[in-house]
Amino acid sequence: MELQRLLSYVRKAVDTYQLIDEGDKIAVGISGGKDSLTLLYALKHLQRFYPKHFDLIAVTVDLGYEGFRLEPIEALCRSFEIPYHVVHTEIAKIIFEDRKETSPCSLCAKMRKGALNDAVKKLGYGKVAYAHHQDDIVETMLLSLMYEGRFFSFSPKTYLDRMELTVIRPMMFVPEAEVKGFQNKYQLPVVKNPCPVDGVTKREYAKQLLATLNQDNPGVKARMFRAILDGNIPGWPQAVNPRG
Repeated sequence: MELQRLLSYVRKAVDTYQLIDEGDKIAVGISGGKDSLTLLYALKHLQRFYPKHFDLIAVTVDLGYEGFRLEPIEALCRSFEIPYHVVHTEIAKIIFEDRKETSPCSLCAKMRKGALNDAVKKLGYGKVAYAHHQDDIVETMLLSLMYEGRFFSFSPKTYLDRMELTVIRPMMFVPEAEVKGFQNKYQLPVVKNPCPVDGVTKREYAKQLLATLNQDNPGVKARMFRAILDGNIPGWPQAVNPRG
């Protein structure tokens, strides 16, 4: 995927759901994976021509895994002239050593987002950009149907009352396959996820299920995504006609 195509996807999300306002201070959550680095790339280049001016900072929550190297991310942020902030935690120790969680993902995600949001608030930023892409949104819907019995997926824009922060998802229209293409084309400095349960989660199961469904029924993933967009899910912002 070319940068211009990525920017087209992101601009569509930003304009359709009014994700960016004049003077916004946006913190980009950086895990080190392909998705968050692609988002950082997109927002930095969008910043150069978008009519509404906004500031960026990159923030990583270090879970405390040994060997988690952040130097490649630091170098990318320097090249983009984006401030980079690292939040050091002991989340990995708490989950795997202290609590010995057998199903750690939910607690880990809650603690990681809490640490990220707290840091963003202290840094004086009012918005947090998450790198969820189109496949993430469909997979979340599948997980909600299977394990909660409801039709739901996370919103393009969510206001967190308690934190007085707004979460935005500018990559919601980007298919994961195109993110992988972008990673390869632009040689993103991806940092390997050191989590011991990476790849064996319920979300990974939903990802494989979606891939099988789409292989057996070509186009089903796109139709599911359209059903989400048209589904009047509680909490979703009203869509407006995007520019261009």
